[in-house]
Formats: sequence, structure tokens, C-alpha cells
Amino acid sequence: MIKTSRFLGHSPAAFRLARSIVKAAPTGASVLIIGESGTGKEVVARAIHGRSPRRNQPFVAVNCGAISPSLAESELFGHEKGSFTGAVSSTEGCFGRAHMGTLFLDEITEMPLSMQVQLLRVLENGTYHRVGGSEQRKVNVRIIAATNRDPKMAVQAHTFRSDLLYRLAVFPIRVPSLRERKSDIAYLARRFLNELNEQEGTNKVFAPDALYQLENYHWPGNVRELKNTVMRAFILADDEVEVLPMNAEGQPRRLEVKHGLLKIAVGTPLNSAQRAVIMATLEYYGGDKRRTAMALGISPKTLYNRLEEFRKQGYAFQAA
Repeated sequence: MIKTSRFLGHSPAAFRLARSIVKAAPTGASVLIIGESGTGKEVVARAIHGRSPRRNQPFVAVNCGAISPSLAESELFGHEKGSFTGAVSSTEGCFGRAHMGTLFLDEITEMPLSMQVQLLRVLENGTYHRVGGSEQRKVNVRIIAATNRDPKMAVQAHTFRSDLLYRLAVFPIRVPSLRERKSDIAYLARRFLNELNEQEGTNKVFAPDALYQLENYHWPGNVRELKNTVMRAFILADDEVEVLPMNAEGQPRRLEVKHGLLKIAVGTPLNSAQRAVIMATLEYYGGDKRRTAMALGISPKTLYNRLEEFRKQGYAFQAA
């Protein structure tokens, strides 16, 4: 467990997380990882796979929130040549590629309901069909899913099936936010700096007050934001890595949502305002992306692209 916790930190929360990884890894149980964006849910999933009996088999990751509903079935199960326009050859889906290994389904609560039914069927009997195919294919995969939403709220909003939740959450793991383990910030920052020094053949060190600045920031983007901040400071530094003060002014303003109305403070950056409108509308429609896109006057594809950009940037929406 000591080795597992090394990449997580030294706080009590990090040790609890490491213990969950160690306990879950040797089993074949489905795991549901819950945590804010940027907390390292895929890192946890890979750690579980790496300690499991399937460690030498494939680890296949797919972001359910980035797949167009019309292509979701083909992405997961593959398709036969000529099954639809553009299908010039047969393709193996995620399940086929992950056979005997681990399939990581990130942002599982964003999966369309129609696909949730098919996923449940595969979990129950271990068989599926490619799009346009009639051959029943058997598959042996371990499922690890993740979400940055409360899955029970998604069930209550009728955007996620309760029976699928029960199948996925055999062993639930919650990844704590960086705010909940502030004592790990300096440890992680030093680790990221050491990795950069090793990659670049340098010997840069943190300036005297750099770690203080890092430890006194809210980190809405969690570990991903911390890593990116260290990298930016590293690139700008000659010998000493300096971190500019990151006080409340540098943090995202809280947004007030009441009765379907969103209040945005004057001076909010345009990108932040756009993100707030999209996320508030998505929440208003219970996660229904089609209705959200229609209300915003954009195509579903544009909405998916925006959401993927927000996810990569590590933003978390805050509503009062």
C-alpha cells in the first residue's frame, strides 16, 4: 500500500484511497470511481488495473461524454463493413479491444440511455453484436467506470439507469478533491517538478514562497490544475520556479442559479461566462444534451466539443 500511495500523497485521505485501490485490484468486481474533474480518476483506474490479475492485458479507456449518441454503439461494440455510410471496413469496438483486460468508461453518467440498456446486457451475459452484424460475440472484460457527478442524482433525474448503477458500483471509490487533502499539495508539486527536471535534464528548484502560494489556493481544477500550474511556472523559470500569488481574485466567481435564471457577475471572463451558461442549462435539463443544445441554439456536436474542452481544462461548475 505504501508504493500505491506514493503517487497519491501522504495525507490520511490519500492513504484511504490507496487502501481502496489495493483492496479492489485483485478482485474481478466492477468499480465505480466518483470524484471532481481533475482529481485523477483515470490514474486510479490504471492503478487498479496495474495491480490486478489482468495487468498484462489491455487497458482501454473511453470518454462516454465525448461520444456522439449516433456513434456510441459503434464505438463500444464495433461495426461490420457496409453497416452504415462510411463503414468501409469492419472495426473492433472498445469491448473487443479490451477482451481479457480492463475497460475504463469515463463520464459514465453522460452515456445515452439507449446505450445504457446495451451496456447492461453485456454486463449481464458477456455477449454483444457489432453494428450491422448477426454473430454473437463473447467478451471477458473488467469494467471500471468513473463520473464527476453524483450518480444517485443522475438516477433521480432519470438520465441514468438505477439497475446499471447497481451493476457498476459493486466497489465504489470516492477520489477526494485537492481541497480535502491540502497537506498533499507540496508533495505533489515537488513530484511534478522532479518529473519535469528528469524529462528536461534540468535542476530547477522552487522559489522560497512558491509552495506557500500553491498551498493557499482553492484548486477548483484539482491535481490536473496543480500539475499544469507547476509546468507553466517551470517553463518560465531559469533556475528558481516562482509561483505568482493565487488569491481569491484568481478563483472562479460563484454563480447563482435560481428558478431557471443564472446570475453572472460583471467582469466575469467571456470564456467563464460561456461555460457557466452551458453548464447551468445542462443542469436545468437534467443532463439531457439534446435539449440543452436546442435551448442554446447550437448543434449537439458543438455542445459535445465544448464539454470536452471544459473537461480537459479541469473546470468544475459551482452553483449557489
